[in-house]
Amino acid sequence: MTTLKFSKLNLSNEILKAVEDLGFEEATPIQSLSIPKMMSGIDIIGQAQTGTGKTAAFGIPVLEKINVKDKNVQAIILCPTRELAIQVAEELKLFSKYKRGFNIVPVYGGQPIQRQIDALSKGAHIVIGTPGRVIDHLERKTLKLNTTSIVVLDEADEMLDMGFRDDIELILKSMPEERQTVFFSATMPKEFLFLTKKYQHHPETIKVVNEKLTVPLIEQHYFDIREHQKLETLTRCLDMYDPKLSIVFCNTKKRVDEVTSSLQARGYAADAIHGDMNQSQRDRVMAKFRSGAIEILIATDVAARGIDVDDIDMIFNYDVPKDDEDYVHRIGRTGRAGKTGKAFSFVSGKDIYKLRDIQRYTKVNIKRSQVPSLIDVENTKVTIILDKVKGSLKEKNIEKYVKMAESLISDEVTSLDVAAALLKIIFVSEKKEHEQKVDTFANTNNRYTDTGAREHGMARLFINIGKKDNVRAGDFVGAIAGEAKMSGDLVGTIKILDAFSFVEVPQEYADKVINALHSSNIKGKRVSVEFAKGNENSNNSERRSNFKHFSRSIR
Repeated sequence: MTTLKFSKLNLSNEILKAVEDLGFEEATPIQSLSIPKMMSGIDIIGQAQTGTGKTAAFGIPVLEKINVKDKNVQAIILCPTRELAIQVAEELKLFSKYKRGFNIVPVYGGQPIQRQIDALSKGAHIVIGTPGRVIDHLERKTLKLNTTSIVVLDEADEMLDMGFRDDIELILKSMPEERQTVFFSATMPKEFLFLTKKYQHHPETIKVVNEKLTVPLIEQHYFDIREHQKLETLTRCLDMYDPKLSIVFCNTKKRVDEVTSSLQARGYAADAIHGDMNQSQRDRVMAKFRSGAIEILIATDVAARGIDVDDIDMIFNYDVPKDDEDYVHRIGRTGRAGKTGKAFSFVSGKDIYKLRDIQRYTKVNIKRSQVPSLIDVENTKVTIILDKVKGSLKEKNIEKYVKMAESLISDEVTSLDVAAALLKIIFVSEKKEHEQKVDTFANTNNRYTDTGAREHGMARLFINIGKKDNVRAGDFVGAIAGEAKMSGDLVGTIKILDAFSFVEVPQEYADKVINALHSSNIKGKRVSVEFAKGNENSNNSERRSNFKHFSRSIR
């Protein structure tokens, strides 16, 4: 279909300026269709896949229809997951940055409810939330929807799959009958159609489903291998292609843990995210992934909902997904923002029949490929090094190195011999570096096993200041973020006692935090930092450990 430029959509100057700042000029098909319809005030059913720009398709009209002078809640956007709610809120804030006085409040589980209550009490024009937490606020009467004129259900089919139908109906019934109701969904199951008939008035359906449901910039391959070959295949692909960021999808939480442990033991910067982890753990893993502290994320489909990172350049389906749409959701996380990406599926046994179903559903031919051999991996590394050598030759600032090489040349040694010897040294050095990386990981893990950290992957640190020094949790977070240059989001459990405190940080940052904070000042007090000792689960052990730490700190 023909798409429109944002300048042709009758938007305010403030929104157009924000859109321009984001580098967008032409609206996507779903935006070109939805924005004018939503601006007219009619009810809409929007069908669009992930990655089509649907957040802006409903978000921009919502922003345009808000009266900033009215502090009551005028619009509510429901999302299936906390991650998606945060993502939508962040996007709307970007689009509204030139509209003064706007107040957008996200509400979701996993965040202290009092913080949300305080934000809502100051006035919210738009509330973006998960059904469960919205119901919680309605019951507490900290959120009132009697003035709401627009409601948007984003990924409505997902909310229904997750069992939110009763919550959705309760929320819709708490709003005025005269309102604009907008449903966005990738699919149209019967339960979804029932809701549209019950709660919408003469809705207009806008359908944007590509002939190919997957992004054309994604190269899609599969390996026909045996189950026991999957891990070796994965590591060879990682070594061969050396992706900056990648996601490995597994069908079960147990499989996620197994693959994560295996990759970590081989020295890869990998971590897991799945449903058994609490929200703070998942947040910290995602913060590390976005910052590049980990390069490989191993995830289940449910835990990965709402992940929105643009720089993912490779997806691995360690297990073939059970659902055709899950395949689309998985690989759609790469090849974004005009970039290319690769997706590899590991097919074992009867999985080949499932893969054929996926190909029919997506209307895409997924190419069968050969697993990279060890020689392929080595040749790739050779190519990378030789490219670096060619680049260095072009720079032409190698005079002093030419003299060094000339000093080695004799009747028995040619310049070719010298070059070959140097390349050998480089390759042997790289091999030793990788082996050392694996050993370092093992040793590092052993160092942190007795710090008493509550969460997997964290190290508990002892700091010699506490309540008597008027120190607060925010002081520790600020000091760590400022001195160790580590995101405050990565800080874990903080326990402040009378004379000292315990702070949990990711294991890979522990030494950096200790070095940065040791002998620094917090609240005018010179601090001492070291690894904690003792088991957090044993109160007596903790008291003895605390006393031992305190005695040592005052000597």
